[in-house]
Amino acid sequence: MDVARLQALLTDLLARWESEVVEFKRAGDGYATGDIGKYVSALANEANLRQQDRAWLVFGIDDRSRQVVGTDYRPEPQRLQSLKMQIADGTEPAITLRDIHVLQHPQGRVLLLDVPAAPQGMPIAWQGHYYARAGESLVPLGLDKLDALRRQSAAHDWTAQQVPGASLSDVEPQALAQARALYARKHANRFSPDEVAAWPDALFLDRARLTQGGAVTRAALLLLGRSEAAHRLSPHPAQLTWKLEGPERAYEHFAPPFLLATTRLYQKVRNVQLRLLPDDQLVPVEVAKYDQRLVLEALHNCIAHQDYARNGRVVVTEWPDRLVFENEGSFYEGQPADYVDGTRVPRRYRNPFLAQAMAELNMIDTLGYGIHLLHVGQARRYFPMPDYDLAEPSAVRLTLHGAIVDPAYSRLLMQQTDLPLADILALDRVQKQLPIDDELLRRLRLAGLVEGRRPHLHVSARVAQATGGQADYIRTRAQDDAFYARLITDYLARFGSAPRSEIDKLLWPKLPDGMSPAQKHNKVGNLLSNLRRAGRIRNAGARKVPRWVLVAGVQDNDG
Repeated sequence: MDVARLQALLTDLLARWESEVVEFKRAGDGYATGDIGKYVSALANEANLRQQDRAWLVFGIDDRSRQVVGTDYRPEPQRLQSLKMQIADGTEPAITLRDIHVLQHPQGRVLLLDVPAAPQGMPIAWQGHYYARAGESLVPLGLDKLDALRRQSAAHDWTAQQVPGASLSDVEPQALAQARALYARKHANRFSPDEVAAWPDALFLDRARLTQGGAVTRAALLLLGRSEAAHRLSPHPAQLTWKLEGPERAYEHFAPPFLLATTRLYQKVRNVQLRLLPDDQLVPVEVAKYDQRLVLEALHNCIAHQDYARNGRVVVTEWPDRLVFENEGSFYEGQPADYVDGTRVPRRYRNPFLAQAMAELNMIDTLGYGIHLLHVGQARRYFPMPDYDLAEPSAVRLTLHGAIVDPAYSRLLMQQTDLPLADILALDRVQKQLPIDDELLRRLRLAGLVEGRRPHLHVSARVAQATGGQADYIRTRAQDDAFYARLITDYLARFGSAPRSEIDKLLWPKLPDGMSPAQKHNKVGNLLSNLRRAGRIRNAGARKVPRWVLVAGVQDNDG
């Protein structure tokens, strides 16, 4: 790295300060190699567990004042570089530092040791002992982290494996034609439909991430394979199952190609029109019991996230008032609630090869928007929110409601079309008799949206009109984070920089009245942290006395 990049890296690391993957030391010339080895072991293990490709050990920083003080550790270049071999000799399995960067900072010489993450399934030991981090402290690697690291050796992408004996003749022609059309639609800004249609089958399948150098993968057979070729995936049953439960009972299994089978399964669902009558209207609103896009979104997510190594089916059970989707394997990254607002992006997938192929065919996205889409789609149809059941560790169950739970809830959504998703989620919990946060409940009461006392809360039959509740509600309702972020970046663009006190003065009047001072303080802190992590602002001051500025060259895209 050149000096400017090293200076920017150091500034960023100092702004984040110490974490499980960053450690600062004064480290004079006598700093023990054994201590360095322990930190390398801990940082490498923690970087792996946090899906980071590296960690940093920085010399020349006072860990109390958090200022650059310089270091005289191994001033001779050849002796400094010999540390790499010493670390490799003392670690098991042997790893070496990616690099040792030397930065001649105005306040002194700084060394940045680039520590690689531990390989998948291989925790790093220093002289026979495993180390980890607990906040800023160096500690022995606990059994939970050790087990998590070792379990990675068994983790592999089942869907990316090439299928012995399979060939392009195992691909269903109708599914292949549909895949070309979907791919052309997805990449319309790059290729014309005629160009995609002219590609040889082998070239198209490689570009759609379904094959590897012409070799047929399990993902290709799942999505596009002939039903007669499903035996090549044995012992996995490679099936989608639809079950009808209630006064009548029926079932049907669907074999690959899943690209076509999902639509055939949807057509088995009894999807009638429902008539909802809003208050003060004589003409009812008609909505379908189930929205095809939402059903296929849920089904495609089941296919993408299924743990195929467990040899199970994806099952869709149709009850008179709901659809229940079940797939094998635990929820893989975080919790469903993390994705409801549409801001979290998953960092890893159980089946990355299959997920990428499905994204190329526009069956799913890979940014975590699916759960958000399901919730927004149900709200726009005035239906209850989806429910996730993770009680069984080896399976995920999603319930998509096809009937009204509480008519007052649906009427309220018809009357109040501008309700934020967070409040709709809260009202949904009220109608389902589930616990609700105190602050949310206070806001909903002010707006006259909720009545009763715990545990007998219920959605109000009519929104308050003349009591002033709506105005109170607006003052207690939070804007989305993009609104607040834009206020911060606009302020910095105009005035150049701002201390935390000025940012507080700017945002506090805009934050909901229902927030306590502590909550407002934390909210502003989180907004600043998110902007910093996104590379849009940086701290040009000290940690205890920050002064925020825009990052040079970053464009403001919130408009």
